[in-house]
Amino acid sequence: MNEISTIVDVRGVDVELGGRRVLTNVNFKVESAEFTGLIGSNGAGKTTLLRMMLGLISPTRGEVLWPTNAREERRVGYVPQKVTLDVDVPLRVRDFVALGDDGHRYGLRRRTRSTWERVEEMLDAVEASALGERRIGALSGGELQRVLMAHALVSRPELLLLDEPLANLDPGATQDIVELLARVRDRQHVAVVLSAHDINSLIGVMDRVVYIANAHVASGPTEEVVRPDVLSALYGHHVDVVRVHGRVLVVSGDPMGPVAAHPDLVVE
Repeated sequence: MNEISTIVDVRGVDVELGGRRVLTNVNFKVESAEFTGLIGSNGAGKTTLLRMMLGLISPTRGEVLWPTNAREERRVGYVPQKVTLDVDVPLRVRDFVALGDDGHRYGLRRRTRSTWERVEEMLDAVEASALGERRIGALSGGELQRVLMAHALVSRPELLLLDEPLANLDPGATQDIVELLARVRDRQHVAVVLSAHDINSLIGVMDRVVYIANAHVASGPTEEVVRPDVLSALYGHHVDVVRVHGRVLVVSGDPMGPVAAHPDLVVE
C-alpha cells in the first residue's frame, strides 16, 4: 500500500490582482492520491488558485509549501481550461502526448523507446489508445480531454491539476471523464485537483472539497463543507443545502441578497 503524504500545503494565502483581492486567507492541503474538487462560480478564483499552485502567480501573503519538491521536479501535470487547436494541424495524438514529456526541451531530439512506451501506457490509462494515429485537431471535446490528460500524465506527476475540464461536455461525457479520472487516481496513484462549478458530478469520487466564494475558501471532506452553516458563513448570509436523490442543490435563502448575484450558486 502506498503511504499517504502531503503533496502541497497552502497556508494563509491572499492573492491580489489589479488591486482587487481575489483570494483571502486560503488554507488547505492536497494529500497523495486524493481527489479534490475545487468548486466555485464563474470568476470565483478557481483558475487563479490553480495558477498560484503552478507558480505562475505569487501570493500577496502566505505561502505554498511543497514538502516533496513536486513542482520543482516537474511532478505536477496540468490541463488548462481552454486549448485551441487548428483542425488542420498535422500533429498525431501520440506526438502531442510525447510533448508532455520532452516538449520543454529545445532543439531536435530522438525520442527513446521508454518515452514511446510511456506514451502508450498513458493513452491506455485514459482509455484513448485507439486515438493514437488521429490528428489532434480532429478530436471531439471528450476525446480531447482524454488526450490532454495523457499529455499531462506522461511525465508521471504526483499531482494532476485540471481547470474546468467538464465545461461544455454533455452529461454522458462528463460522467465518463469523472469516472476515468477516479480510475487514473487509483491506478497511477496520482492526486487530482479538478475545478468545476457543478459539485454533483464529483460527489461520488471526491475525497475533499475546496469551496470558493467571496474570495474565501472552506475546505475539508464534502459532508463537512457542503452544509448550511458552513456555506452561509462563506457567502455571508443564509444558504440552504438540499439533498435530493443523491444530488445537492445550494440555494440562497435570501433571493434579494448578494448571493443571488452569483447564478452558479445553485449547483445542479
